[in-house]
Amino acid sequence: MTKRAITDRFRVTKNGKILRRPMGLGHSRANKNEGRIRHKRKNKILISTDSKKIAKKYLG
Repeated sequence: MTKRAITDRFRVTKNGKILRRPMGLGHSRANKNEGRIRHKRKNKILISTDSKKIAKKYLG
C-alpha cells in the first residue's frame, strides 16, 4: 500500500529515477532571495541508495 504523504513528496520517472521537490519553498517566498528561489525551482534527483529504500518501503 502506498503512503499518501510520500506520493506528494516524491515522483517516479519512467526510467525509475525518483525525484523530490526541494525543501523550504512550501510557503512564504517573500523573505527568500531570488537566487535561493531560482535554485529550488527544479526537482532534485535522489541518489540511488536512498531511492531504492524509498521505492521499496513506501512506493510499493
